[in-house]
Amino acid sequence: MIYDLAVIGGGINGVGIAADAAGRGLSVLLAEMSDLASGTSSHSSKLVHGGLRYLEYFEFRQVRKALQEREVLLAKAPHIIWPQRFVLPQVPGGRPWFLLRVGLFLYDHLGHRQHMPGSRSVDLRHDAAGGPLRGDLTSGFTYWDCHVDDARLVVLNARAAAQKGAVIETRTRVEAIIADGALWHLTLKGRAGNREVRARALVNAAGPWVQGVEHRFGGGDHPVKEPLRLVKGSHIVVPRIAGAHDAYVCQSADGRVVFAIPYEKRFTLIGTTDVPFSGDPADAAIGEDEEDYLLNLANQFFAQPLTRADIVWRYSGVRPLYDDGKSADPSSVSRDYRFELSAEPGKPPLLTVLGGKLTTYRSLAEAGLARFAPHLPPMGPAWMANATLPGGDVGEGGLSGFVQRLCMSRPAFDADFLDRLARRYGSIVDDVLGDAERESDLGAALGGGLTEREVCYLIEHEWACEPDDVLWRRTKCGLHMTADERRAAAEKIAKLL
Repeated sequence: MIYDLAVIGGGINGVGIAADAAGRGLSVLLAEMSDLASGTSSHSSKLVHGGLRYLEYFEFRQVRKALQEREVLLAKAPHIIWPQRFVLPQVPGGRPWFLLRVGLFLYDHLGHRQHMPGSRSVDLRHDAAGGPLRGDLTSGFTYWDCHVDDARLVVLNARAAAQKGAVIETRTRVEAIIADGALWHLTLKGRAGNREVRARALVNAAGPWVQGVEHRFGGGDHPVKEPLRLVKGSHIVVPRIAGAHDAYVCQSADGRVVFAIPYEKRFTLIGTTDVPFSGDPADAAIGEDEEDYLLNLANQFFAQPLTRADIVWRYSGVRPLYDDGKSADPSSVSRDYRFELSAEPGKPPLLTVLGGKLTTYRSLAEAGLARFAPHLPPMGPAWMANATLPGGDVGEGGLSGFVQRLCMSRPAFDADFLDRLARRYGSIVDDVLGDAERESDLGAALGGGLTEREVCYLIEHEWACEPDDVLWRRTKCGLHMTADERRAAAEKIAKLL
C-alpha cells in the first residue's frame, strides 16, 4: 500500500494532523518511536487556555486564536477538559492593578467567549479563595480557563484518527527516509523488526526531536531551516494545599508566573519553569534549582509552607519553540506554531511543524493541511471543529449530568469510582465496564482505582504496550499508589501485555 500521508510523531500535533487528514479521506500512517504523548504533550501544565501573560508581549493574534480554540475544545471533549477558576492575587511590586484589569478585559473579549464566565475583582479577605493564601494578600482578580488531561487528549485524537481509517503505530521508529521519484520510502523499526512503507507526502511532527528526524534523510539532507529553540519546563506535584480548590497565579519578582492548580482531586500541580535546554529531550529532568524556585515562589503566596519532602511527583518536558531572535528570555519566546514546506519539482513534499501548544493543535492541523493541500491528493472539507472526540458526547447536563445518569444505571458501583472513569472515557465508559454489575466483576484491583479489565481495554483499544503507558499516560493511577503498589501493579500489567 502507498499511503497518501505519513506522519512522524505521536504528540498532540502529529495525532491532530493524522485525524484531520484521515477524516478528509486520505490514507494515513502515523509512526511514533515511543508511546503516544510520551514527550512534551504529557509534560505540560495541563491547561487549555488563551495564555493571559502573552498579552504583555502583544501576542494578540495568538491569544485570540487560543481563546477561540478553548471554546471549540471544551465542546469537543467535555469529559477530559473542565472549566477552572483562576485566582490572581495582587502582590507588592507585581503588575499594577490597572494593567491587570486591562489585560483581563482583553482576555474576556478577544475570543468571543460563549461558555466561560468573565473575570472580576475579588476581596481575598472575604472570598473563600483567600483562605489558602498568606494573610497579607488581600485583593486580586479571578478569571476562567480550562484544565485538561493532556495525555488523554492525545490518545483520544489518535482514536479519532483510527476510526477514520488511519494506521497508528507506536514503538515504531523511522530509521531512514529516502525520496524516490514522487514517493517517500520510510524504513520503520518496530517490535517485529524492520519494514518499508511508502507515502506520497510526509509530515515531520516530532516536536523537540524534529531536527533529529531531519538527519535521517538519505540522498541529501533536509535540515530544518527555521531557527528552533528548546526550552525545558518542569513541574512538581504536592498533596492538595489546604483549601486550594481554585487555581492560583503566582507572580514572581522576575516577571514570570507560576500556576498552582488543583490536580487529581488530592493534589496540587505547581509549574512551570522556563530553562534553556540542549541534548536529548528524553533525558530532560527537573533540577534542584527548579524545585527550589517553584517551592519558594509557592511559599510566598500560600500560608501552608511547602518543602522538598512534600513533592510526590515531578516531571519535565522540552518545548520546541520557533526562535524569532527577539529575546534571550525563554518565557517571552512565542508559543505560536510555524510550518516549513519543502515541495521541489520532481520530489515528494515534506511539511515540518515547529512550535505549537495543546490549545491550538486543531487549528494547527487545519492550517497545516491547508498549506499542504496543493501537494496532496484531493481532500474533503475540514471537519474536526464540530466533531466530538471519542466519549465527548456526554449529553444533557454535561459531564456532571452524565455521571449522575451513570451512577443511576450502575447503583452497585462506588460513585467516586464511576466519576474517575467518566473523566477518562466519557460516553464510552460502558465499553470499559462491559457487563460488570459491581467493581469485583472487573477483575483484580491493581491499586489507585485501576482494575484488570481497564488495563485489558487500554491494551486492546488505546495502544498501551508498557506499564507506564497505563499508570501515567492513559490514566494517572500511578500517582494514587505508593512506590510498592506501583511496582506490584507494573508486574501485573506486564503479565497482561
